[in-house]
Amino acid sequence: MRRRPAVPAAASASSLPRAEKNRPARNITIVAMVVGLVASVALPAYAASSRPVADEVAVTQHQVAADNAQSLVVASEATPEALERYSYSATTPEEIEKKKAEEAAAARAAAAAVARASAVTRTAEVASVDLSMTAPGSGEVRWPVTAFTYQSYNLFGGYPGHKGFDLMSGSGTPIFAAASGVVRTSTDGGGSYGAVVMIDSVVGGQQVSTTYAHMSYGTRVVSAGQSVQAGQLIGQVGQSGNATAPHLHFEVQVNGSFVDPLAWLQSNAG
Repeated sequence: MRRRPAVPAAASASSLPRAEKNRPARNITIVAMVVGLVASVALPAYAASSRPVADEVAVTQHQVAADNAQSLVVASEATPEALERYSYSATTPEEIEKKKAEEAAAARAAAAAVARASAVTRTAEVASVDLSMTAPGSGEVRWPVTAFTYQSYNLFGGYPGHKGFDLMSGSGTPIFAAASGVVRTSTDGGGSYGAVVMIDSVVGGQQVSTTYAHMSYGTRVVSAGQSVQAGQLIGQVGQSGNATAPHLHFEVQVNGSFVDPLAWLQSNAG
């Protein structure tokens, strides 16, 4: 029997390295193909997910507005109701406060109108009384306060029940007797008058009583029963009693009837 020649050992050994050498190349090719497939799938997904959020929100809001759109159908015979200026009432706090202020202003205006009418009536009632009792500037009648101001509501009858003349002046301003006479009352407990002095006089043969109210407490320098002269210091201007500001409330009665103090002073003191 014939033997097959043996393969040289060197030849078998040389074939193994060639096979081992080709295997890494195949592995690299396979990995590259897998990476390519993954990239082809991931990139479109990433592009879709990287769309700006603002675009998505804008589209969503548009869609919501379109989906929630409403419409109103009005019958042809329907007519709009005319809205008058005063057909509605205030509802907000600011409107309510404004309404209250307007009503209060209207009430004050009405009260002032009534007071003016009352003043005219009272002036007519005392018009028959001759207020000229002595020569103006003779000194028999003096102004009780030499520096003062006043408004229309400070006058005699400026508001209901106001029977005097309010001479607005600062606290501590000297008050003088308007005419010579005898002090009937001098007290700090004059009720709504506060600190008050009342003097009875005779001017031009007529009985005249003068009242000086709202003096500063403790400033009276005359007492009941004391005789005083026209122009004599009797106290100081204050805010006692029912007063909201410093002033002298001055009243004049002629033969027991109230008269306009300002008119009486102008007629006799000059």
